[in-house]
Amino acid sequence: MAATAGPYAWDPHLIAWAVVVVAGAAVVVGHRRIERSSEHPIPWTRRQMWSFGGAWVTTAVALTWPLGSVAAHWSLTALVVQRLLLILVVAPLLVLGLPYDLIQWLTRPRAVDAVLLRLLRPPVAIPVVTVLVVGSMIPALVRAQASSPVARGLLDLALLVAGLILWLPVLGRIPGIPRLKPVVRFGYLVAQAVVPAFLSFIYIFSNHPLYPVFARSHAAVGLRPLNDQQIAGFVSKLSMLFVLLIVGAVVLSRAPRSDEELVSDEPLVWADVERQFERVDRSGGRPRSAGPGRFASLRPTRPDSPTSGPGPGPAGADAGDDPRRRWSDGSGRDVGSGRDGRNRRDDGDDASGRAGGPGRDLTDHRHGTGDSPEGDGPDPT
Repeated sequence: MAATAGPYAWDPHLIAWAVVVVAGAAVVVGHRRIERSSEHPIPWTRRQMWSFGGAWVTTAVALTWPLGSVAAHWSLTALVVQRLLLILVVAPLLVLGLPYDLIQWLTRPRAVDAVLLRLLRPPVAIPVVTVLVVGSMIPALVRAQASSPVARGLLDLALLVAGLILWLPVLGRIPGIPRLKPVVRFGYLVAQAVVPAFLSFIYIFSNHPLYPVFARSHAAVGLRPLNDQQIAGFVSKLSMLFVLLIVGAVVLSRAPRSDEELVSDEPLVWADVERQFERVDRSGGRPRSAGPGRFASLRPTRPDSPTSGPGPGPAGADAGDDPRRRWSDGSGRDVGSGRDGRNRRDDGDDASGRAGGPGRDLTDHRHGTGDSPEGDGPDPT
């Protein structure tokens, strides 16, 4: 709808609604299809459903009338609020709310897994988020989104991707990629709160409006273009600082204070081990590190290897074993035995049922079940 119709004139936003509805339906149908084809279905918990529902509703609010209309043509503050909703609300709720079996299926392709391995490291994630957030606010792109629904949709998608990249190292849930340690998570969130938001200072201290497309902001929000721009700068900066620093403080307050607490807080689940197996398959038997984390030292034991890693003791692999079928935790103990030995427990397991000792629980606590996800659905490749 043309901006001349007025800032709050009704606009059905049919394309945005179609995308939101189709995306929501695709998640539900995809989960049910994987669930039906799996021998050990992974439940979609009620908490995850509520998180996904919150992400869906917030996306609809951000992209449709009235916020979508005002953000597209009338007010920079409205545009900033819209994009903050995508980054700070929709993205983390999606990470927490998507069915875990669907996450496994989506991230299993080799190219996707390789990109995520690199992209979710803080030295990469911070500049990528900065480029996406700041680049999307270039005046030429803001002008393009005001006149083209396609450009608007692509920029919204880019901001959602930036939000996912920002939150995944903090919230985890990607198989084979561990969350950062609490102190590192806090430092990462501080960096993400400061670095991408430097554009806010330009908005606040600029002497003239930077976006001619919002020249009529007074009709929508009662502010002259320059004041609207300054308010947008304050909203952007304070929102990023407030949300990310609060989350960082919560992370620190809940940080484990001993190795035992760390083990129980970050259990090793079968999906992580299975993803490491797949990486070994792709690399021809050479284990690839997933970066620092609770299972960075976990590696396949080869029959001709005298030790299993940095820890002492023999690997204990028989000459006839498949080199991908025995796993060590870096201390010489086997914690799993092949793809047919999922959730195998030795006589020496502790009362909690963790195979191979504390911290090597091969069940999937991320989605509330003790079954190993043997049938994860159709292979996307």
